[in-house]
Amino acid sequence: MTSQGSNGQPKYQRIADALRTAIQSGEYGPGDRLPGENDLMATYDVARMTARQALGVLQNEGLAEARKGAGVFVRTFKPLRRRGIERLAQERWGSGHSVWSADTEDRELVVDQVEVREEAAGRLADALGLSAGSRVWVRSRRFVLDGKPVLFATSYLPSDVVADSAITRADTGPGGTYARLAELGHAPVHFREEIRCRMPSADEAERLSLSMGTPVVQIVRTAFAEGGRAVEVNEMTLDSASYVLEYEFDA
Repeated sequence: MTSQGSNGQPKYQRIADALRTAIQSGEYGPGDRLPGENDLMATYDVARMTARQALGVLQNEGLAEARKGAGVFVRTFKPLRRRGIERLAQERWGSGHSVWSADTEDRELVVDQVEVREEAAGRLADALGLSAGSRVWVRSRRFVLDGKPVLFATSYLPSDVVADSAITRADTGPGGTYARLAELGHAPVHFREEIRCRMPSADEAERLSLSMGTPVVQIVRTAFAEGGRAVEVNEMTLDSASYVLEYEFDA
């Protein structure tokens, strides 16, 4: 058996392409079991490792998931549409709705692993326009949708702005952090987001329950109040297989 197909493409990739096409055409629907390693070995006359690699490609792309002792199945998880502009509109958080509700619609979202603490601004000092020795409040939390971890986020806010407010507690109340900033006289009026894709650290892969080889999307958002002061830096790490990033705006 050779590892290359007739067109020079690795055999495992050719098998993965065929399975992906079958999934996209509906031949295999959500929750269906894909052909196992033995089936692929017989159908394509390949070694077990080649069949395993082909199934691994689909798992890394988020199209399939392995179930211990049962096989590999088409993933049933519906990707989130992260509406980057709509979710940050003031009428959303200003009316008591979470910015995350724009993404989740009616699906069950659980926020866990919540940690709130105060610490030295450190590397965030420049981004927040703070002097050396300044302190920030840090809000770290993980978001689990339909039982699947999809994102964790860490926000950094200047201590002199948010001290003694609900922002320093686990539950910030209706509208979340931005609604509380507005009550403090520092309502966000402008946002900047920087997006990059990369491979996760071991800790990130564990927290998001990622299959080996699955990249993450990192979004760093800075919120600015009137006058241009930065009042939050939010570092978000997303499971790339769980999200579609959507931006809609006029020309």
